[in-house]
Amino acid sequence: MNIYMTFGTADFLHKMIEENPNEKFVQLQGDDTSLLIHETNGKTIFNQPRSYEVFEKSGELTDNGFFVFNNIPVSDEGRPVFEHRFKSRAGMIDKEPGFMAIRVLRPLKSDTYVVLTQWDNEDSFKNWKSSQAYNKAHKKNDTEGGIDHKKTMFPRSSFVTKYVGQTEQ
Repeated sequence: MNIYMTFGTADFLHKMIEENPNEKFVQLQGDDTSLLIHETNGKTIFNQPRSYEVFEKSGELTDNGFFVFNNIPVSDEGRPVFEHRFKSRAGMIDKEPGFMAIRVLRPLKSDTYVVLTQWDNEDSFKNWKSSQAYNKAHKKNDTEGGIDHKKTMFPRSSFVTKYVGQTEQ
């Protein structure tokens, strides 16, 4: 399964959805832009999308709720280690109150992986970040042995983007 993303105005992206009723889309709104996600086993209708292969998933993406995109640049030699970490994850996030879906996305045309999580609201996400499950999943972060300190693996700093589903506005 692949995920493709494109940006545009809310009206333009909504029109794409209306013109392709048989495709699975999720339209999101950020602080200053709209994002359209196309999740498919086939080809995308987007002209120049950000392209990803889904290599871990849980839940179904919908167009409501609160979305967090953790964008993580990973070097070529770091990819196997990074992917192994997610494939062997405990899955504790799946049991968190308010959790709806996760997609771990392997980039097809760049070096930046995306860990996309969907929550029923922003408070659920914040509660998870202060939970024991979060601490367990990230227990080695910010330590000398943590994966986040492997500079040859991460060529640049990661960054987070947040969106709300179109039905939340």
